[in-house]
Amino acid sequence: MAQVKIHGLRHRLAPRREAVSQTIHACVMEVLGMPADKRAHRFFHFEAEDFLAPGGRSEDYTILEIMLISGRTVETRKRLVRRLFERFESELGIAPVDLEITLIESEAANWGFRGLHGDEAQLSYAIKV
Repeated sequence: MAQVKIHGLRHRLAPRREAVSQTIHACVMEVLGMPADKRAHRFFHFEAEDFLAPGGRSEDYTILEIMLISGRTVETRKRLVRRLFERFESELGIAPVDLEITLIESEAANWGFRGLHGDEAQLSYAIKV
């Protein structure tokens, strides 16, 4: 299971919402082996006065928070972050300096979906990758 929050300036993020979502999902399918139908993305659009960025960032500054069930190796998590940086730059024109990514892991028992705890659910994909 992976849930993604995408934060950015409304006038920059909203027009390319679908492309951003497709890029993220392609990365999690490739690196984490997530199925095509497991996309859970939420967009948070801000006006400039409500989204302050560190120095040296452009209006493309984007923050990704990716919540995952614990179990992926450090190398897998690093590969996902690298792939996101690469594809955001090559497909969306968002430079690595303008992208911040946080992976947030939580034990399966802390998740609830389809009426079950995450540690009780039968998943169609592997977590231990």
